[in-house]
Amino acid sequence: MSQYAGRLGRRSAADRARLRLHRRPRRVAMLSVHTSPLHQPGTGDAGGMNVYIVELAQRLAAINIEVEIFTRATSGGLPPTVQLAPGVLVRHVDAGPYEGLAKEDLPAQLCAFTHGVMQAWAGHRPGHYDLVHSHYWLSGQVGWLAAQRWGVPLVHAMHTMAKVKNASLAEGDTPEPAARVIGETQIVSAADRLVANTAEEAAELVRHYTADPAKVAVVHPGVNLDRFRPGDGRAAARARLGLPQDALIPLFAGRIQPLKAPDILLRAVAALLAERPALRSRMVVPVVGGPSGSGLAKPEGLQKLAARLGVADVVRFHPPVGQEQLADWFRAASVLVMPSYSESFGLVAIEAQAAGTPVLAASVGGLPVAVRDGVTGFLVDGHRPADYARLLARFADTPALSAGMGEAAARHARGFGWDASAAATADVYTAAAQSHRRHVRSQHG
Repeated sequence: MSQYAGRLGRRSAADRARLRLHRRPRRVAMLSVHTSPLHQPGTGDAGGMNVYIVELAQRLAAINIEVEIFTRATSGGLPPTVQLAPGVLVRHVDAGPYEGLAKEDLPAQLCAFTHGVMQAWAGHRPGHYDLVHSHYWLSGQVGWLAAQRWGVPLVHAMHTMAKVKNASLAEGDTPEPAARVIGETQIVSAADRLVANTAEEAAELVRHYTADPAKVAVVHPGVNLDRFRPGDGRAAARARLGLPQDALIPLFAGRIQPLKAPDILLRAVAALLAERPALRSRMVVPVVGGPSGSGLAKPEGLQKLAARLGVADVVRFHPPVGQEQLADWFRAASVLVMPSYSESFGLVAIEAQAAGTPVLAASVGGLPVAVRDGVTGFLVDGHRPADYARLLARFADTPALSAGMGEAAARHARGFGWDASAAATADVYTAAAQSHRRHVRSQHG
């Protein structure tokens, strides 16, 4: 697995300079079919990928790579284009009905979406886009066609993979369909470069999809270090949010669906309180987020579970919040709990740590990269509520643990700035362009 780690990061300064001597893409068509960068993370299908696209696009624009993001229009009143930031344009594409279309229904709309992308391209001079960067498999299907039609390289980021998700499904969750597996396999074959969040994800691309290792580049996502920082501390954040100063506050923040396993936190809290009933008077468990994916089938399921477990009095459900307020929730928490069954990286883990809060997470996907076990938080093998309860008890018994680990977490997170991610992504673009030109030359003898 180490063969993938820091593939670009290992390049010498001279190698990087030579890379940049080659023409770096000036304008990138970025595709995000199923979720808009303008949507509130934590709602519907909006999550870490939305944050990833917004932050990456802005940082690419800052190093003179213009980005146009194509996404599906989800209401009739949207303008055709929105300037998200200088050098970053969002294009709304009409594809299917605006409302009530689930992500699972979108494959049938890919033809319409592709038509909208081609219409936008037809309005420009030839060569307007230098490269296509697609996010998630639905976008990859469109990107594959667009890149071929325009004669430019395709860079693809999976974000999540059907085969990986299906190998670690939560109980009662719905497997990803065969059509997605086929689509992902096609994209892996077609892409000039594949961006993986971690070395583990790179290895999964090779193992499950027979990706060419030479085409896979590891680029860690970043964190907005201006927004997510310790700020004025835990006490002030708790005062702003109306939370008790002396409480043990294990926080869940994210989309409420089986994959993210918020039920594990509730079951762990129930187990802890059964063993230590005196803790009830000084425990608050915020769940910040909205139903998503298969969680939409039972939108009140988590509230009902809290009632059945007898912990409804300590659990507080809050709708998704903006990034600034989310940072305050992180600062206020004793620990962020992420018992996910699958995470390609786990951006919220880095965001919480940047805000000075340790993380208690499942040892899956990219979380062992995001969290330093025993230093900035704890990693748990498996999803037994008793294991999470035991570690929550440590935070309850040793209040200084949260502060000490939080300081280490903030230092750790400072190594994950978005500027570094954008620079590494720009190098991937340059390498993809070189590879594409070599391929074209070889085809034409």
